Amino acid sequence: MKKEFRIRKNEEFQKILQFKRFYASPSLTLYVKPKNETHARVGISVGKKIGGAVQRNKVKRQLRMMLQECFDFDGSFDAIVLVRPHFNEESYNTNKNYLETLLKKVKI
Repeated sequence: MKKEFRIRKNEEFQKILQFKRFYASPSLTLYVKPKNETHARVGISVGKKIGGAVQRNKVKRQLRMMLQECFDFDGSFDAIVLVRPHFNEESYNTNKNYLETLLKKVKI
């Protein structure tokens, strides 16, 4: 993902999480907040329950690839993808399907 499509600052993460509009699946949770800019941005959060640093980085790399494949960044919203511990138990394709269904639910 390009840097202009990423959310990195803790303040921005907190604003989106406080908006409290979310969609959930067994392995992912998607928090969404509308905005007035021309492109969407996405942040990824992987907690320590997922595993060590190597495992968390692997999960983040997989999520970035999933987002590039099924997210068009044309919407006018910010989103945060939270990874649940069930993520490791599912295959890449199953997690990608979960992400696609969550993105279809977002209608802003």
